[in-house]
Amino acid sequence: MGQGTPGGMNKQGFPGDRKPDGSDKKDKKFEPAAPPARVGRKQRKQKGSEAAARIPTVTPLTKCKLRLLKLERIKDYLLMEEEFVANQERLKPQEEKAEEDRSKVDDLRGSPMSVGNLEELIDENHAIVSSSVGPEYYVGILSFVDKDQLEPGCAILMHNKVLSVVGLLQDDVDPMVSVMKVEKAPLESYADIGGLDAQIQEIKEAVELPLTHPELYEDIGIKPPKGVILYGEPGTGKTLLAKAVANSTSATFLRVVGSELIQKYLGDGPKLVRELFRVADDLSPSIVFIDEIDAVGTKRYDAHSGGEREIQRTMLELLNQLDGFDSRGDVKVILATNRIESLDPALLRPGRIDRKIEFPLPDIKTRRRIFQIHTSRMTLADDVNLEEFVMTKDEFSGADIKAICTEAGLLALRERRMKVTHADFKKAKEKVMFKKKEGVPEGLYM
Repeated sequence: MGQGTPGGMNKQGFPGDRKPDGSDKKDKKFEPAAPPARVGRKQRKQKGSEAAARIPTVTPLTKCKLRLLKLERIKDYLLMEEEFVANQERLKPQEEKAEEDRSKVDDLRGSPMSVGNLEELIDENHAIVSSSVGPEYYVGILSFVDKDQLEPGCAILMHNKVLSVVGLLQDDVDPMVSVMKVEKAPLESYADIGGLDAQIQEIKEAVELPLTHPELYEDIGIKPPKGVILYGEPGTGKTLLAKAVANSTSATFLRVVGSELIQKYLGDGPKLVRELFRVADDLSPSIVFIDEIDAVGTKRYDAHSGGEREIQRTMLELLNQLDGFDSRGDVKVILATNRIESLDPALLRPGRIDRKIEFPLPDIKTRRRIFQIHTSRMTLADDVNLEEFVMTKDEFSGADIKAICTEAGLLALRERRMKVTHADFKKAKEKVMFKKKEGVPEGLYM
């Protein structure tokens, strides 16, 4: 018994553990399943200060940078919008105040305003002004007037009651002078003038050549003529020749009628003449055409009314502008009249008007040329013989010949004919000559 292991004991060494069936299998205890292994990006959450100390570092990728730039642009836009709204809120009261100030200024200016001239500046806030309807006044200058542009002689706006200076007329050109400028060239040319070859040559030498080739006169040692006067019977082509000059030249053409220089108030006529020649000098080379000059250029006499004296003062200013201390430069003057005998000798003397061009009644050659010009576009019948009217002894002017052609066309049109016959020309001639000599015949318009 003393050797080895006791036979009644199992491996555990306790007797009585054997099962009655005699099996020696071991009893198994319950063991919980092993926890699953954590694989991938999902990590077990950590708690406490250890987790705070172990925040991973993040490096921005390309998408993150693009998103950052987009958000920055949105932020900049919102900042600009915020600034714009703030400026609108800040400037709105200022605009309302400016509108209120403008309404007050309009009330101060008054309506309507009178136009005057600034005679002399006394100081920054006072001046002496004058208007065409009254004497000179010592008035104030309102604060909103630009005093840097004020100078003696300029046109100003004055209050309608207290005559204070409330504005400045920027356009210093008289409106009456601005409408005298011929913007669109006339359609008449030298080819539309029948005959008058000597007159065309003279006006070219006196007006066109000095403007286009002044060196020719310098080489020969003479001064070019300052102006010409066209005189002759009515309807001989004086105004037509002036239109042809305006059509052929590239110089500025100013057209004036003598009666336009006669103004209502004292001093306005001479002022208009000065303004006319000043504008012509500014736009030089230029041509000034004054038609019907006998309206202001008549001989001087003892005037008994203020209107007659004003007309004479206007003529004296015209004489001064034609030949005064100031040089006219590239300004040529063309005068036209059919009563040259009534003009003042001082206006016609050499130095002011150097050339006098006469326009006589047309001769046979000139009549033939004028008839050809006016009938060139007309549809004539085969029986028309213009030589009968060319060789007539009646005194025709160029205007009479044009009237005959026009009347003949109207007679054919009245009878619904497309061709003008010789009988139409004969009737037209009788009507035109009867009107010219004796007046309107009875039953002409019946």
